[in-house]
Amino acid sequence: MTDKNKLIDRSMPGMMTRNARFAEVEHAENVGATLRRIFSYFARERSMVLAMIAVVVFGTVCGVYAPSLQSRSIDIIAGSLTGNLMASLALMLGAYLIYSACQLLQGLLSARLSQRLVCRMREELFGKIVDLPIRYLDTHSHGDVMSRMTNDIENISTTVSQSLPSLCSGVLTILGTVSIMLYYCWQLALLSFATVILTMVATKFLSKKVRHFSRKRQQLLGQLNGTVEEMISGYRTVVAYNHQDITTQSFCETSDLLTKAGIRTDVFSGVMGPVMNCIGNVGFVIIAAFGGYFAVHGLISVGVISAFIVYAKQFSRPINEIAQIYGQLQTAIAGAERVFTVLDEQSEDMEGEPLNDSGDAAVRFENVNFSYEPGHPVIRDFTLTVPNGKKVALVGSTGSGKTTVVNLLMRFYDVDSGRICIDEQDVTKVSRGSLRKAVTIVLQDTVLFSDTVRSNLTYANAEATQAQIEHAAQMSRTDGMIASLNQGYDTVLEAGGANISQGQRQLLTIARAFVADPRILILDEATSNVDTRTEKAIQSAMQKIMENRTSIVIAHRLSTIRDADLIVVMDKGCIVEQGSHESLLKARGKYYELYMTQFAGVAT
Repeated sequence: MTDKNKLIDRSMPGMMTRNARFAEVEHAENVGATLRRIFSYFARERSMVLAMIAVVVFGTVCGVYAPSLQSRSIDIIAGSLTGNLMASLALMLGAYLIYSACQLLQGLLSARLSQRLVCRMREELFGKIVDLPIRYLDTHSHGDVMSRMTNDIENISTTVSQSLPSLCSGVLTILGTVSIMLYYCWQLALLSFATVILTMVATKFLSKKVRHFSRKRQQLLGQLNGTVEEMISGYRTVVAYNHQDITTQSFCETSDLLTKAGIRTDVFSGVMGPVMNCIGNVGFVIIAAFGGYFAVHGLISVGVISAFIVYAKQFSRPINEIAQIYGQLQTAIAGAERVFTVLDEQSEDMEGEPLNDSGDAAVRFENVNFSYEPGHPVIRDFTLTVPNGKKVALVGSTGSGKTTVVNLLMRFYDVDSGRICIDEQDVTKVSRGSLRKAVTIVLQDTVLFSDTVRSNLTYANAEATQAQIEHAAQMSRTDGMIASLNQGYDTVLEAGGANISQGQRQLLTIARAFVADPRILILDEATSNVDTRTEKAIQSAMQKIMENRTSIVIAHRLSTIRDADLIVVMDKGCIVEQGSHESLLKARGKYYELYMTQFAGVAT
């Protein structure tokens, strides 16, 4: 499945950090239920949450109380108030020091809390993903699933570590500041609050502009990333068709639009700071002018004016932060809802009785019907017996249902009707773990992991000895290739086996199947990426491993299955012919057509 989401990142490093607060806000469909789920994670860290709340409250109280001590000290110096100046200064210094210490401790606690929460959430999500049925991953974008594991989890982490503590301290600071300002001089307090309206209007206008251009920039950025990724991955095709100039022109056009959108975004976001500072300075002017007037008339002291200037700054800062945090909270809640949606998916049912270990591995399909989507059948009345220890080949044109038959046998999907039996045991009653332990499949698409060659070969049989591994390597003709690697069996493969050829990767997957030593072996185009000479070389080895082993082979190269005990020809989900290679050729039916078109060099 081509995953377009992998081509489009939501942002580039450095760009998201600067304008994250102006990014498009996402909204959850059920905020209440999502919040309750989030709080359940907090409940498991009750002691740390209580400690952080205590630190936030104590720090906020000190931060709000310190300007009052400053006002008192100034009034003592001015002579309008009597008292111990040194004691007042010492208290003020202590309040500010405690406030700073609480800010530091708050950051440490919130960071630790957020990482513990998202660690648990990430582990639960990954555990759920590996337990999801194949149908879910086949019908959902892989990029979307990965985005929930990365972007959404990261949004939750950022919100817990930064936004929630700021929100709590901001609300407490506003309440405390407003109370003290009204207590000192309600007239001057109301005049100071007038600047808040200007702040809210300016923030709303500028944020709207930045969000608009930021959204446009992100869309263009996704297009640009997609163009670059396609050009790099398909570079040979681009060069072969001489499309360098056209590709470059397309890139430059998108890049120019991205530059314009980026400039506008940065301009409006850059204006935000100066505008807020300007409004803040206007507020200081109002306090100084009217505060001086009130001081002259004896309503307040000079110290109160200085305290009001500090409180006005304390009052406006959390309002701006809360406005910015609101969007982050909405996005985090929406991300959490997407995470919980995956967590609430039904896991693959692994319950069931163990598969009989009698040694008989005959497979029987009885009137099997199946459809991926209701009303669009893929397998129709499929009846087939694969005798124990025999090799049966499934052939047919693309889309005839060959791989679907294998998916049903492996219980990647369950049949709609009919049944599949192994040794007269219905596989729907057998646990998937027991079933898949007895069946090994080698797919056309090779899958190797970023680990040593030895670990990849023992992936299905961790208890395999070195002798078994070496024997499997000899059987699959990979021993020479492994010996040529720098560290032999201890060579670490890159992601997907990128440091070896496609044919070598295919050979390693065949060797891995040999190491597993299964009762039933499935080869789905297992030699499609191996050259003809190598393919012939491993045919005899494959015959050895398939001796006395029930084997199902899917192949487009009909020359590779001429020795099969039974060849089954499929078309549109049905069996149209079956028999030996010679008998099917004599019948001059569908198999004859497939064979002759291949012989003539026509693709099937």
